[in-house]
Amino acid sequence: MKKILIILLVVVLSIFTFNKVMSQTSKLKIGDKIPDFVLKDQNNVDFDIGHFRGKQIMVIYFYPKDDTPGCTTEACAFRDEFEIFTDLKVKVIGISSDHVSSHKKFANKYNLPFTLLADTDKKVQKLFGVPKSFLGMIPGRVTYIVNKEGEVVYIFNSMTKAEKHITESLSIIKEMN
Repeated sequence: MKKILIILLVVVLSIFTFNKVMSQTSKLKIGDKIPDFVLKDQNNVDFDIGHFRGKQIMVIYFYPKDDTPGCTTEACAFRDEFEIFTDLKVKVIGISSDHVSSHKKFANKYNLPFTLLADTDKKVQKLFGVPKSFLGMIPGRVTYIVNKEGEVVYIFNSMTKAEKHITESLSIIKEMN
């Protein structure tokens, strides 16, 4: 029994370490161009990131799940500061692996005025290298500030400081303008 537990522990730690190494090797860094992608938004319309690159600054934030405490706090904080982002000509984009219908309900329930994208197969999360948390089972909470040229200029990664994603974003964007 003891040997089985040790083997099981080694397997779990190996999987965790492999996932961490893989997410680190493909992670976008400051100065990298964001990858091309097309996802459905909360209105089931194709959203092509290429239509915005070269035109405006973007805040692209990845979050774990619609209508959960931390994600709701984060989304509502972006909503509450949305006018400032708009005045600064910034496109705010939230991405999670939830389906379009979940995003629609979430946006309607909390009057979210920005784009929510459904990355149901997690391809875009992988393209960005968004790390997972809690033993690799929960998608991470990471915000990327992208300049007009489509380059990452700032990355903020914190599962527990949901509202700080907004204050950090505004601070960096104001420095850029």
